[in-house]
Amino acid sequence: MYFKSMLLVVIGLLLAGCNSTQLVLEVTTFTSKATTSAATFNRLDAEIENNFTSKQPGFIKRQSGVNEKGEYAVLVYWNTLEDAEASMQKFMADESVADYASMIDGPSMKMSRYLVKDEFKANNSDFIEVMSFGTKSGADMAVFNKVNKKVEIGFTAKQEGFLQRITGVNEGGEQIVAVYWDNKKNSDAALKPFMDNAISKEFMGMMDQSSIQMGRYQIISSLNNTTMELSKKDKAVALLNSFNTGDQTPISYINPNEYVQHNLSVADGLQGFGEVMQHAPPQGFKANVVRAFEDGDYVFTHTEYDFFGPKAGFDVFRFEDGQIVEHWDNLLEVQKPNPSGRTQFDGATEITDLDKTEANKTIAREFIEKVLLNHEMDKVATYINPTNYVQHNPAVADGLEGFGAAMKYFAENGLVMEYTKLHKVLGQGNFVLTLSEGKFGKGELTAFYDLFRLEDGQIVEHWDVIAPIPPKAEWKNENGKF
Repeated sequence: MYFKSMLLVVIGLLLAGCNSTQLVLEVTTFTSKATTSAATFNRLDAEIENNFTSKQPGFIKRQSGVNEKGEYAVLVYWNTLEDAEASMQKFMADESVADYASMIDGPSMKMSRYLVKDEFKANNSDFIEVMSFGTKSGADMAVFNKVNKKVEIGFTAKQEGFLQRITGVNEGGEQIVAVYWDNKKNSDAALKPFMDNAISKEFMGMMDQSSIQMGRYQIISSLNNTTMELSKKDKAVALLNSFNTGDQTPISYINPNEYVQHNLSVADGLQGFGEVMQHAPPQGFKANVVRAFEDGDYVFTHTEYDFFGPKAGFDVFRFEDGQIVEHWDNLLEVQKPNPSGRTQFDGATEITDLDKTEANKTIAREFIEKVLLNHEMDKVATYINPTNYVQHNPAVADGLEGFGAAMKYFAENGLVMEYTKLHKVLGQGNFVLTLSEGKFGKGELTAFYDLFRLEDGQIVEHWDVIAPIPPKAEWKNENGKF
């Protein structure tokens, strides 16, 4: 009995000793909200590391990276799982990180913690590859671990610019491989040879292919964030947010000599913009940018305004040489939720499918031209998903049934919704905005701004602002609505 007790003590001490050599790699991936300024987010990310994370018990190292799609990965090394969990709990409740946290698109956030044996040494890394995956069912893990090590020794460590390869596993058996490089160029150069290498193929063959998640990220600290040029989207969003903050800096994003205004209630040029601001009510104007997109020289936004009363609005800005030179918009008073309980602002916000931007623009264009301009109603189900169509128009319910019911109501009550010309199609990824004119209601000349979200080549969600075009005698500029 004494021998058995002593054996248990020795085993316990050995296990404790093994655990003490294992570190924790916490990997969090996410996208920032569509309206977030990348430069601002990257600056706050550095502040989070310096002022919060690095001061937590058990902290070892933190690195943040961003890929070409604007997706982020944050890798943090901790002494223990308890340290990692305590930090996360404190992070969620700490008001000092609220601004940073508010910029993260919550549904996109994924986090996992892995036990790793290697001490982090790649302090000079500017680029990182992160791959997570499960192994095939029934895989011999002893064999897998040997092959995993062979990949590093036989291939990766021999490549120019390689700094360190760290592997680990989480409580669910998911594996992680993080490879640190001195720069993206050397990582790029090693990628194809890796895929063609016999050792790598053996390694990849042991993975559950459906579980593989691969990300390649530029370390944010390697970016010159202090001099980073704001994107066009950043500038447009900052201009709208200046309604809330009173910050005068974004006014400089408007070209003072060339600013063409298409809001017919506002005088042309920068002077017209200034006059509107001078007539703001005592509480000022408010703007909550819900969605923001960039398409070449254009930025388009979907905004909840308090602008002489609550309004829903779409704005389009055209840039030249980094400054805004032209502006279009369409505004409508905020309405009650529609028959499906949806508002003019809720719904999806994440930008995806960046490689399908032009294809999605073509689909939206064809829907407007063939269905709404040419009245080819038999093609509706070609463009609108017949089983999954979310509608945010204040008067129309979800689905093709809601669309059909609205058309029937108009016909039975002598009302019209007639599109006569498509002026502009703008898009980014899975979102497309169209600007059209026509007649609405009892025949009023009308501007139609329609925002579509697409999936797999069909429209699955729709927001709009339908607003009358005032008589020309009331125009405060001569530029026209479109």
